[in-house]
Amino acid sequence: MRAYTAAHKTLPFGTIVRVTNTNNGKSVDVKINDRGPFVKGRVIDLSRKSFEQIGNINTGTLPVKIDVIDDSNTFRYKL
Repeated sequence: MRAYTAAHKTLPFGTIVRVTNTNNGKSVDVKINDRGPFVKGRVIDLSRKSFEQIGNINTGTLPVKIDVIDDSNTFRYKL
């Protein structure tokens, strides 16, 4: 809640993504550390601190663009 983190359904844990609010152009870099969101039509769930950087927390949801910035520290299984 107080860190720059987010939940995503498929991105590996540890991936750093830049989330940009397409309404105002503000962006924040977050680390994927959880799974979700489990609500139809939603792609990413930001921590409160992250959301406050790009939009008004009272809006609840907003349109965003997601770009992978760094996936070098992600956990991967070795086959």
